[in-house]
Amino acid sequence: MKLGVCSAVLPDLSLEEVLAFAAAEGLDCVEVMCWPKGKATRRYAGVTHIDVATIGKAEAKRIKQLVAAAGVEISGLGYYPNPLAPDKREAKVAIDHIKQVIRATERLGLKQMNTFIGRDPAKSVDANWKRFRQVWKPLVKFAGNHGVRIGIENCPMLFSDDEWPGGKNLAHSPAVWRRMFKEIPARHFGLNYDPSHMVWQQMDYIRPLREFADRIFHVHAKDVRIDRRRLDDVGILATPVQFHTPKLPGLGEIDWGRFFSVLTDIGYNGAVAIEVEDRAFEGSLADRKASVRQSATFLRNFVAPHR
Repeated sequence: MKLGVCSAVLPDLSLEEVLAFAAAEGLDCVEVMCWPKGKATRRYAGVTHIDVATIGKAEAKRIKQLVAAAGVEISGLGYYPNPLAPDKREAKVAIDHIKQVIRATERLGLKQMNTFIGRDPAKSVDANWKRFRQVWKPLVKFAGNHGVRIGIENCPMLFSDDEWPGGKNLAHSPAVWRRMFKEIPARHFGLNYDPSHMVWQQMDYIRPLREFADRIFHVHAKDVRIDRRRLDDVGILATPVQFHTPKLPGLGEIDWGRFFSVLTDIGYNGAVAIEVEDRAFEGSLADRKASVRQSATFLRNFVAPHR
């Protein structure tokens, strides 16, 4: 396995600076955020460390040179919008940009991009399924034509009032993944697995690893703390931010020893990217760098360095 970081936590740094920081901290890789340039629509969105809309041969060559000089790999390109948004214009922007990310992945000689399925939060899984087919069958085919794997993160995107009640990402549970992969069995269509999202949904985050072993393409390392007293008060029908808090690895409820034990059992040897969404470490760039450093120190108990 290779330990890395999601670049979303370092929006104030250039790509070159992100790679240099990762190298200085002994990290093996970086998941590079590739949002369209412009204002962020939510926390940790809108980060553009590679502008895929303008990348040409010269820019691709420059990026490859930066990566080689730093000695740190790019584990994948990341972009997490809602391509099934009920607003068709919003959905089209997301779909078109996902295609640009796929093209850029190929141009950079990479194999992995990560994203969300999307969802109309006002509709059930079944009611969203027709659009899932319409949007994702051609997107998966497009990725295959460019030699790129798609890793779907399992975050329900159910945190704010506008995401209530269904969330903005269909791919939130094993039942949905099973249905997704039956509908689209292409072997380059898989998961970017984040165990923390299983915890606050009151689900087993270990069991799916074995069933979906061949579909786990990328992993996010983020922890979560559940406020049981608050959960007892508001219940699971409340917006999840009322009873859970994202934390750095080791500061929440995940048993990382068990998690990595099963990852090794199933033969996973891909990237494990630290994803920081811990508000206790958001005060400054120095705090966010420290959060990555602390996370890496903890996770090195389970992932040996490659350099």
